[in-house]
Amino acid sequence: MIVLFFLNTNMKKFFLASISICLIALSCTKDKYNVNTYFDKTQQDTLLTNIITYIYRKAPQSSNETKFQPQFRKFYLAVLPKFSIQNYYIAPDSTHYFFVIRPVGNLPYRRGVVGRYKLGKNLRPTDFEEIVNTPHLEEKLVKERGRFLFTEFIRNGNLDKYLPMKHYVEWPDANLIYDKKLNEWVAPTHESIQ
Repeated sequence: MIVLFFLNTNMKKFFLASISICLIALSCTKDKYNVNTYFDKTQQDTLLTNIITYIYRKAPQSSNETKFQPQFRKFYLAVLPKFSIQNYYIAPDSTHYFFVIRPVGNLPYRRGVVGRYKLGKNLRPTDFEEIVNTPHLEEKLVKERGRFLFTEFIRNGNLDKYLPMKHYVEWPDANLIYDKKLNEWVAPTHESIQ
């Protein structure tokens, strides 16, 4: 403010305009693939728990139809610390794209999951689809390869040309495809092919 006192009117306007431009530029540099751009921490935990309900094994005594019922939520909340939303993007058509890192059994490796959905009430995904799962990898490699697949999926609308790259994509393959009705990976049959 002392600097402004000594500047003439035109210089003051230029100085203030420059500061404004810098602030606008800084606000525009938010990473559009960072989940923090879209949700606060509490919302992220709720959203990730809901995603886990789709991509992780079913809670004991639950089924595809019942796994979202409140009595099973504790199971998914218990594993929440083992998962992370690595990248996230909401497209202009309201499609939500995600790249989540998940555990692989008791192994030190991790797996990446790239998918999409529409957002329903209470941060619950609808029309959920896993697009690819990476192989079991060290976390650094999962982050690198998963981010690549995530951005390519948003850019191209599919990952078909990357499916043969088995060091990037484990599923889908000749043995497993994603069934959107069941929300799980299944062996390809006439009934499961969309």
